[in-house]
Amino acid sequence: MTQAMTMTGRQFAIIGGSGFADFGTDADGRTLVTRYGVPSAPLRRLNYDQHHVSALARHGEAHDIPPHRINHRANLAALAMMGVDSVIALNTVGVIRRQLYPGQLAVPDQLIDYTWGRDHSIYDGSSATLDHIDFTRPFSDPLRTLLLAAAGRIDVDCHDGGVYGVTQGPRLETAAEVDRFDRDGVDFLGMTAMPEAALAREFGMHYACLSLIVNFAAGRGEKAIHEDIDASTLTAKMQSMRVLKAFFTTQTGRSDGPRRT
Repeated sequence: MTQAMTMTGRQFAIIGGSGFADFGTDADGRTLVTRYGVPSAPLRRLNYDQHHVSALARHGEAHDIPPHRINHRANLAALAMMGVDSVIALNTVGVIRRQLYPGQLAVPDQLIDYTWGRDHSIYDGSSATLDHIDFTRPFSDPLRTLLLAAAGRIDVDCHDGGVYGVTQGPRLETAAEVDRFDRDGVDFLGMTAMPEAALAREFGMHYACLSLIVNFAAGRGEKAIHEDIDASTLTAKMQSMRVLKAFFTTQTGRSDGPRRT
């Protein structure tokens, strides 16, 4: 997926993580049943100018589904049933790299998966098909480029690239684990990009993360982690909403925010 990409004719979805459980809740939702079960929440619709965008709360609308219990296969299958071919994933992450700080955004370009016991593939032996997807570059470069360009147009501080390390959760990491992840080359720590990214690739979707940096990783900051999170989440969330607004209104030259229907 390295070809140039425009939004013309694309069907987008936003998968919201922590801090986005109420994303689009004043819209009529649509609950779908997939071959993998029911997704985390009803699919709701956001209208950004001429772009109709599906919105899904990854952890459920009550934010009661922990990272290791999310039915990612059902989530992506439901989006596929709605014709979605491009997914923007919103994830809150901790940062290891000292040059970055809570309140900023990032668009990672690589990941390392440290999770276990999750349903990582739609190819589970229940059908005759099998595809060994090329996962050399786990995130869609064209979609990443568009997100970074949107952030640049409105002067939002958004880091280009970096390695997203996906941990099992729901607990946060120890300081020793963070040292290990640092040695592995990890820049950001989150709990939800896998198997979401791989499943999106199996469904033939463009997929990129707009990551909200909300804390320094364990042992790397001067505050307690939850103090960092409480102080930084709203700032990062508001910045991400600005980027999404710029992303979806660029093609028509309008600056309308999302209209929820």
